[in-house]
Amino acid sequence: MRPRFLTRRAIQLALTANALRPLPGERAAIPAFFAGWLTNELAPHLLALTAADTAAHLARHGLRSRSDRAGLALSMASMAGLGALIADAQRARGEVEHALAEALGEQYLEDLRRPPDPKDLATPWGQLVMPFRMRNPEVRRDRDVAYAPGGKRFLLDIYRPRETVEGRPVLLQIHGGAWMVDSKDHQGIPLMQHMAQRGWIGVAVNYPLSPKAHWPDHIVAIKRAVAWIHEHIDGYGGDPAFLAATGGSAGGHLAALLALTPNDPKLQPGFEDEDTTIQACVPHYGVYDFAATSGAKASEYRLKTLLARFVVGKDPVRFHEDYVAASPLDRINDKAPPFFVIHGERDTMVPVAEAREFVRRLRAVSPNPVAYAEISGAQHAFDIFPSIRSAHVVRGVERFLEWAYLRSLAG
Repeated sequence: MRPRFLTRRAIQLALTANALRPLPGERAAIPAFFAGWLTNELAPHLLALTAADTAAHLARHGLRSRSDRAGLALSMASMAGLGALIADAQRARGEVEHALAEALGEQYLEDLRRPPDPKDLATPWGQLVMPFRMRNPEVRRDRDVAYAPGGKRFLLDIYRPRETVEGRPVLLQIHGGAWMVDSKDHQGIPLMQHMAQRGWIGVAVNYPLSPKAHWPDHIVAIKRAVAWIHEHIDGYGGDPAFLAATGGSAGGHLAALLALTPNDPKLQPGFEDEDTTIQACVPHYGVYDFAATSGAKASEYRLKTLLARFVVGKDPVRFHEDYVAASPLDRINDKAPPFFVIHGERDTMVPVAEAREFVRRLRAVSPNPVAYAEISGAQHAFDIFPSIRSAHVVRGVERFLEWAYLRSLAG
């Protein structure tokens, strides 16, 4: 039993160390993410489990062997590291608020109809005890509504308040998954439920996936969903005059591209006359350098190993312009709506430098605010389920969207 205790503690310390300082390099990006993501967002739970496991072992066996003493040392190091991860997560509240105040003005909270109270800003510990049980009795979810012909990849879910509402702003959630996996059922749920509870209408959408689908099938489907929302969302209590978009990773890429390419006829084949304008965008840990024009090694690696082989299916040299046309970094223009860009400091899947460059270029030309929150200690996909970090980010996104909505009403 004692070697098993030592092994458990060694594994936990290795996971904690990777969460604090992820393995470097493009080839290590995926294993570093999977090893660090859950450790990061479940740090309070792992701290409690580590303490309980250590206390139980010491109560039964004491410190009579070298293995016991080594296991205790590893436990203490793990708990210290997990404590540091929790402290990092708590910084999200201040980082989000600083980003909003910097971009929107120090007095932006005074412009909100319902400024946040201390409960809104506090860590919702009760919600975090069982983070994978994401249910909200105040929210109704209409599942699998078809927005275009083609089966399950052209379905959407609608989140709305349980009570009947009319004329409420709309938030479109676009899932990530490297343009190849996942669905509307597994991402953005904490944000969708929170916004619906606050009176918004949330729309979570599927879209065709690679390698069966090839670019630009993904963004064309998203624009079809936007056209459907503009035509039908009033029947669910939504106001088609205000539509914001959000999403993570590949979903962040699609949300940003959607915001930067309103009514682009090349991305709306067969429905060129439909309005696909959106009024605000909140990409999370998005892919912005689709064409690798920045020269970053991580972008070039992604281009060669993922995008060219599976997503676009074309030679990136011969068809370079197709990649540029799909790249938010290269589609920045002075018609961009307000943006709130969110990215994790320790993201190994999409390095944070990519978000910094996107924000720098967008701020240089956009007439609208561009808020940027770089979240301490955060890995990729930190907002999939409720956690300390994601709770603070969700509430910050709410404040940004409410500000953008009220600004649009004021004209």
